[in-house]
Amino acid sequence: MDTSYGFTSIHMDAIREVGNIGTGNAATALSRLLGRIVDMDVPVAELVPIYEVAAHYGSPETPVCAVLVRTEGNFSCSLIFMIEEHKADTLADLIIPMDLSGMDEETQLQIRDSALSEQGNIILSAFLNALSMITGWVLPTTTPAVARDMLGSIMDLVASMFGVIGDSALLVRTNLHVKDLDQELGGTVIMVPDPGSLETLLSKLGVL
Repeated sequence: MDTSYGFTSIHMDAIREVGNIGTGNAATALSRLLGRIVDMDVPVAELVPIYEVAAHYGSPETPVCAVLVRTEGNFSCSLIFMIEEHKADTLADLIIPMDLSGMDEETQLQIRDSALSEQGNIILSAFLNALSMITGWVLPTTTPAVARDMLGSIMDLVASMFGVIGDSALLVRTNLHVKDLDQELGGTVIMVPDPGSLETLLSKLGVL
């Protein structure tokens, strides 16, 4: 029996199913945006302490991009889409309708961050839409914010911002496969529920 944070294996199965449905929604939404077929590997979902997220994701020195949104209401939480920086730029370039090579580095960065913000928002909104479909809840989100830094620095910032809100995070890790693209674009969705939010969700799902 899985007793992570006092949750049983039944509770964890329900949480993982939310991750599975959210991943499917994200693949469909991203495919529409890119105009290409997008597949995702079967996601791995797990609950980890907020201060241990970086160790579960990869090396603290890995340069990453993160897109953050927050939702309030029946299920209050913070959501982060995390992806390695070079893969984030590849993903962003798929929807940028211009050649950036002649632009200065700062302008290129701003354009890519804008594209990544849109893509990350679509992926995170797809997860929340999955929750909305399952629960019937309305889950509005804040405007997405984008950050670039080393993984350890970003997760330290996340922990300092949200560690006082929730002490556990739901990690849903998968690989994005975009048609006609030779590399996998692995990404992680990190959900940091407010205290009591996971219990509220499990109660709504009928397993608590």
